[in-house]
Amino acid sequence: MSSTDSSQGVLYIATGAKYIRAAIRSAETVRAHCPGLAIHLFADWQQHGFDFGASPHPFSSVEQVTDPNRRSKVDYMARSPFDHTLFLDTDTAVVRDVRGVFGLLDRFDVAASHAPRRPTSGNRHVWRVAMPHAFPQFNSGVFLFRKSPAVVTLLDQWRHHYHSAGFPQDQVTLRELLWLSDLRIATLPPEYNVRFMKYHYMWAKREASTYIFHRRRYHDGPFFRVHKWIRRVRRALARRGLGPRRWLDDAPK
Repeated sequence: MSSTDSSQGVLYIATGAKYIRAAIRSAETVRAHCPGLAIHLFADWQQHGFDFGASPHPFSSVEQVTDPNRRSKVDYMARSPFDHTLFLDTDTAVVRDVRGVFGLLDRFDVAASHAPRRPTSGNRHVWRVAMPHAFPQFNSGVFLFRKSPAVVTLLDQWRHHYHSAGFPQDQVTLRELLWLSDLRIATLPPEYNVRFMKYHYMWAKREASTYIFHRRRYHDGPFFRVHKWIRRVRRALARRGLGPRRWLDDAPK
């Protein structure tokens, strides 16, 4: 329902009331910082009492997920209505204008940040092909892609192999498919996928500025719940000239 500009936009895929509510909160941050950018949602919203039939807001358009599962995103990413898509997991918050990231697709096919937890067991799984440790998994929760035939083929292969390979993590199969592909892959800098708050707080202003927070706790309530003592410590360090003089206007509240 409603219509979208087919050139570029943000895509969410959510199943279950908890995740649909999280997608709404995340989409509101996109609207606040990226005015005019189209936002599309795939969700099983009718089963959970959401009235997107009356208005898709804060999304530009909404479509129904008819066969929900715990990783519906691998089933629906290839169905993006956009030529250039920034897919966001529902536990994300945009805190700066990210529209410039679409410029990467003038030269690359896909772009994503490295998964930060490289030593954990889930990130060490080998599917069919052993690869160098220096080619880590890409985090699939912030994933930029052009809807070219080659990328759609990759996404279709990912959908098939995720369901058949038996790994609970979708990034195991994605890593190998990217390794074996001829796609041009850009690596997003970490400020576009901040998984741990320590990076946001420790970056000096001259080093990096967070664009997208990606925190699992955002599924459970308001964005940016941070212990007050962290903020007090940061202010005390800044007053004493210790550590980076981090501005707090965009920090989690």
